Amino acid sequence: MKLRKLFFAAALAALLVPPMARAQDATEQVKADFKKKFPEVTVDSVRKVPYGNLYEVTAQGEILYTDEKTSFLFLGSIVDTKTRDNITEARTKQINAVKFDSLPLDSAIKISRGNGLRRVAIFEDPNCGYCRRFEQDLLAISDITVYVFLYPILSPDSATKSKAVWCAPDRGQAWLDLMLKGKQPPPADAKCDTAAVDKTLAFGRSKRVNGTPTIFFEDGDRVGGAMTREAFDKKLAGVKPEKAAAASK
Repeated sequence: MKLRKLFFAAALAALLVPPMARAQDATEQVKADFKKKFPEVTVDSVRKVPYGNLYEVTAQGEILYTDEKTSFLFLGSIVDTKTRDNITEARTKQINAVKFDSLPLDSAIKISRGNGLRRVAIFEDPNCGYCRRFEQDLLAISDITVYVFLYPILSPDSATKSKAVWCAPDRGQAWLDLMLKGKQPPPADAKCDTAAVDKTLAFGRSKRVNGTPTIFFEDGDRVGGAMTREAFDKKLAGVKPEKAAAASK
């Protein structure tokens, strides 16, 4: 009889816990179990998703899925069979989005064409072949302001070239001359303040910018890798500028 009462009390206590609190407890348990099994992975968040009785784990800008016991891992994309939407891809975009005005724009080289109202930011390495090709395509894009972030990660002299560009009298022209004509700017003067390059490196690493070019649009979307001119044009045309006057500041 006492045992029955104990079971009844335990069941009643479970029922009295709000569903949201129970769900949160389950999520925290999944997170704890995952960390225990995969201590080398930095987990950003865990949440229960409304399909497949799965939990979404976000780690270092990527998404994977597990069950409530963390017995299995699912690595790949989940697609809604009704809408054909790639749920994982859309969610990955969401977690990696960066608000445009949170970018350290004061550490970028600003290059405007036409009215300059459409804004885009690009993290580039001076030794990046894809960046050079993309800069060539950008010449044909009008009414745009490009914020070039010098992101020297590809080779030992990338930092030297980046700092030389930053210290040039006309940074924008020095960058274009280097990328489009192969013209090297004079070495950076020892008195020149190149902290902006270091600031860009720190920011990029914090946002998991792992390659160049990495392109940020005003709607928060990012694209890792060079885009074709057609794809870039299409994406740019679909983005509504957040601040029409921002490029003129």
